[in-house]
Amino acid sequence: MKQLALDIGLAPLPTLESFFGGPNAAALQHVRLAVEGGDARSPVPTYLWGEAGTGKSHLLRAVREALRGQGALCGWCDAGSAPGTDFDERWQAVLLDDVHLYDTEQQAAAFNWFVNALSPATGVPRWVLAAGNVPPADLPLRDDLRTRLGWGHVFQLQLLGEAERRRVLRQHADARGLFLSDEVMDYMLNRFSRDLGSLMALLERLDRHALRKQRAITVPLLKDMLGAE
Repeated sequence: MKQLALDIGLAPLPTLESFFGGPNAAALQHVRLAVEGGDARSPVPTYLWGEAGTGKSHLLRAVREALRGQGALCGWCDAGSAPGTDFDERWQAVLLDDVHLYDTEQQAAAFNWFVNALSPATGVPRWVLAAGNVPPADLPLRDDLRTRLGWGHVFQLQLLGEAERRRVLRQHADARGLFLSDEVMDYMLNRFSRDLGSLMALLERLDRHALRKQRAITVPLLKDMLGAE
């Protein structure tokens, strides 16, 4: 009978501290000031854009966790969310991820949230933080939502360089309690998609495979995982 290892290598929740700024330091600083400086109710929305792997979703999830840590509620919508949720006056921020993938109903809900966040029935305006893969003007969305997303602060996120990718991989491996040798890291960077999201997913799969096999992470173990898949 196959014995299952306890899943003790769960990925840590994304935080602002674990986001490596690098070329995206300005966006990170802006978001951090909004959350930690108590300005998450700012009426000026923020839009982050960039290709896959630049860390947009990490930042949005990190903001959600930071607000939860302050005891605050926030609205969250991504491309997989069920549409139609009404705006909640208890929310202190609205977070909209992967807006370029929203269907018609999600766009309607996002527009409703946006309008109510900036002009709420009660209380002060709420902060809207959104992310997509293209500039606001190029979003395949209804006009009224697209123009509002581009109204405030807009930051383009850049992919990290190789040295920065190595640093982030090492940081995430350390957070999981893993030893990631230079040989394994070279293999990952030279033979797989180099965007950070794909590398993080590969690291998570490798961690789980190592737990099942009860073996240290090595290049042969990585090859064994790929062969099993």
